[in-house]
Amino acid sequence: MKFYKVGIIGFGFIGKVHAFGYRNLPIYYDPVPLEARITHVATSRPETAEHGRRLVGADRAVTDFREITENPEIDIVHICTPNHLHKNALLSAIRHGKHIYCDKPLVANLAEAEEVRAALAGYRGTAQMTFQSRFFSAVMRARQLIDEGFVGEVLEYRCGLYHGGSADPRAPLKWKLSAAGGGVIADLASHALDLVHYLVGDFASILAATKTAYAQRPSVEDPSRMVPVDAEDCVMLLARMKSGALGHIEGTKLATGSEDELRVEIHGTRGALRFNGMDPHHLEAYDATAPDQPIGGMRGWTHIDVGQRYPSPAIGFPSPKNTMGWLRVHVACLSNFLQDLAAGKPGNPGLEQGIYVQELMDAARRSAAESRWIGI
Repeated sequence: MKFYKVGIIGFGFIGKVHAFGYRNLPIYYDPVPLEARITHVATSRPETAEHGRRLVGADRAVTDFREITENPEIDIVHICTPNHLHKNALLSAIRHGKHIYCDKPLVANLAEAEEVRAALAGYRGTAQMTFQSRFFSAVMRARQLIDEGFVGEVLEYRCGLYHGGSADPRAPLKWKLSAAGGGVIADLASHALDLVHYLVGDFASILAATKTAYAQRPSVEDPSRMVPVDAEDCVMLLARMKSGALGHIEGTKLATGSEDELRVEIHGTRGALRFNGMDPHHLEAYDATAPDQPIGGMRGWTHIDVGQRYPSPAIGFPSPKNTMGWLRVHVACLSNFLQDLAAGKPGNPGLEQGIYVQELMDAARRSAAESRWIGI
């Protein structure tokens, strides 16, 4: 079996999440899709690169991403930098034929996404976006039920990702909530847009509105200094789908009392599904074809136990009775990438899906700025 060498570019929070996947994959999957080890860690500062190298037991710490993307020994490249730094590393990895695991969003804007699209013309590797919300076992089961016709024709849906951290005016302006980071559209709504596309289908048009709660926030470097806020804290969208369904999508950091709450509801002609990421063990299903007589018959919402239930080669560890969490979903997402790589597949959701979500985010921004529906 070939041994794959992995380089991680960027080792902040999300870089550690990606590294967690490699360190723990053999515990959850047996056999593992392929043998791989993190050998290189790149960050912008020598001390953080060295710290990351020690944490994961890598061979080298570097400060130039090209020492990973242009290194002939490296097989797999992870893009884990802040959003506005994705493009150059991504294009270099594509140009040098690396297999790629790219955190969302793909790049900073649609113009950069078009550069990636052009670069992919001759690309033959395996590449996947880290749209990990697809890999909740509840979402995987929901997709199966939709494909089997359980909900019938989708009539309408709701999907949102809710955080509460920006409701406090004292919260500092972190890079994710700046224009360079893409604001909440890139940070949260990108997940919801991908999930809706995965479960409901193609978008036809979008109408969006955004809100920036405070004109200024404390600086991260110096909390006594106020700095201007140049991106949104909340976005709400109406979406018409090519299927005819109508939906509401939300990404917000103004949801006081919420931590990291993903909510999905899909209503159709034959049934309905709903899921809350704070209860990852259950998918709720409503069968509208069940008899409603006598005295209600068998109508009602059913809790489907989906926690820790993943298809082979997952080994059922821990057991379904044990609590699962957000990191388990990331491990499943990484496993999907490595399974596609081992099978010689292009990767799904691939970088093309990242470009599509970039188009949706761009449409949302234009719609909010121009107060009109934008066609996709």
